[in-house]
Amino acid sequence: MPQNPEPRLRAFRLIALLLLALGLILPATPCFAQAAGHVRVKIVKAGFLAGGGAGSGVLTYRGKNYPFKVSGVSLGITVGATFGRLDGWASGIREISDFAGTYSSVGGGFALVGGANGVHLRNDKGVTMVLQGPKAGLELAANISRITIVLR
Repeated sequence: MPQNPEPRLRAFRLIALLLLALGLILPATPCFAQAAGHVRVKIVKAGFLAGGGAGSGVLTYRGKNYPFKVSGVSLGITVGATFGRLDGWASGIREISDFAGTYSSVGGGFALVGGANGVHLRNDKGVTMVLQGPKAGLELAANISRITIVLR
């Protein structure tokens, strides 16, 4: 006598449905998904033709805070001095050590007492930062910048 395949088919469908549901509700592991980190930076800049700046910040990544120091130089048209607070996101971080390093940027800005600042940075490990925020002081800048970040 032939056996009825219906109970086996139902069991297979139920197991397949449960595995699909489990895959949809479980979060992706770090090796499958890269989380973006939130970045806050305070920086003071000054210069005439060549400029320099230094500051500190905090990277919040996967629920942990990582303080860092930032320093940089700029070449091009730079006149004045400013204080800025930048806020934004860092993406492309596979390991926290990827965040540290030298970043390159091409940009410009203008501030007279108060103004806006925005920058797009990328390092050799593939980490990209997009930061923006207010700045105060007097500055006219159109330059190429190299910024170094060191984790504390």
